[in-house]
Amino acid sequence: MFRQSPALLRSVTIAMLFALFTFFSVSSHAQSLSDQNISSFIESLKAAEKLEPEFDNLSGEMDGEGDGTMPDFSRIFSDSLDQLKGHQAYSRLEELARDHGFSNLEEWAATGDRVFRAWMAIEMEQQNPAARQEMNTALAEIENNPNMTAEQKAQMRAMMESAMGAMQSASNARAADVEAVRPHVDALRAMGNK
Repeated sequence: MFRQSPALLRSVTIAMLFALFTFFSVSSHAQSLSDQNISSFIESLKAAEKLEPEFDNLSGEMDGEGDGTMPDFSRIFSDSLDQLKGHQAYSRLEELARDHGFSNLEEWAATGDRVFRAWMAIEMEQQNPAARQEMNTALAEIENNPNMTAEQKAQMRAMMESAMGAMQSASNARAADVEAVRPHVDALRAMGNK
């Protein structure tokens, strides 16, 4: 009979545990956004706006961390959380997220990432392909502008490519998320117009 070494057995066990962890991770992320999740998230954002005056200095600090590129719309809330770690605002937001039915701030941010990405996909539906054509035209104008240095052209090209990447990120939202968010677009637009 074939005898297995302890090292091989450990490797197989670790591989099986990793596969199970990956399966449960993927299935938990694949859960649909519910109407309640989306409404709770929007309500939590409204509540978070009331905290803004307490953290005026924080927004200045975070603004200074930008590098001029467009944000990754697939992780806009999660990336913001990474910047907040260690600030008093983090614990206040965690409390707010729990008050609105989220188990923790990471779950809140993951929901926000999906809601925002789906919302951007809905907005892009209405602007495509005109928005892409405008960007392509702008890129051509930059390249053909004799009054710009090569460095300026490279900087403008990088900004335009970043914006185009952001558009692509938005268009990659899950179809189920887009349909779940669609009834909430007016509420999201109202928040964006404040």
